[in-house]
Amino acid sequence: MGVLGQLITAWRYLLAHSDKFLELLRQHVALVFSSVFLAIAVAVPLGILATRNERVKGIILGLGNIAQTIPTLAIIALVFPLLGIGFLPAFVGLFTYAVLPILTNTITGIEDVDDGTVRAAKGMGMTDWEILRKIQLPLAVPVIFAGIRTSTVINVGTAYLAFFIGGGGLGLWVISGINLYNMPQVLAGAIPGALLAITLDSLFALVEKQLNGEATQADGAVTG
Repeated sequence: MGVLGQLITAWRYLLAHSDKFLELLRQHVALVFSSVFLAIAVAVPLGILATRNERVKGIILGLGNIAQTIPTLAIIALVFPLLGIGFLPAFVGLFTYAVLPILTNTITGIEDVDDGTVRAAKGMGMTDWEILRKIQLPLAVPVIFAGIRTSTVINVGTAYLAFFIGGGGLGLWVISGINLYNMPQVLAGAIPGALLAITLDSLFALVEKQLNGEATQADGAVTG
């Protein structure tokens, strides 16, 4: 059977099991977005804190780098004795992977704000907190958002591993399909995930472009 024939067969399989597909897709999306949202809530404040203290920055980045080097399945195995199987341990693994890109981009975005812009703000009588809130963070938003974009797209793929811990998601079809040599099932699980990643990346790219334009305008307003 050619590629086109396999795609047609996969489409028919998906239509025949549409209720199950929607359930797995919902689980997959829930894993991705919940882990990324928590990563944003944790990584952005930690990134801001890191830019205020070099020692703290070294510790935070060190821990983040260590967490990133541990495979997701290893993280799941480590939390399994504490959290058991299901959504939660899979969520913890995805959250761990989502943190570092957002954290590093938050630090980079704030630290890369032009010194001239910061000096201009100080010349206007702004405090350090006001400079952070009104100047550095708004200008850093495009860079921070790029980290969020990276984390989200990575987690769409990583969420397939949730199958191994009973966390649901499209990995159920892909991995069980491989074990059963059921190629239509594999493709019906893999292709929607790929399309989801491409779609999210494209949408985030558009938002990122808009944010870059707004940041450029804001920078000009301060230094102009």
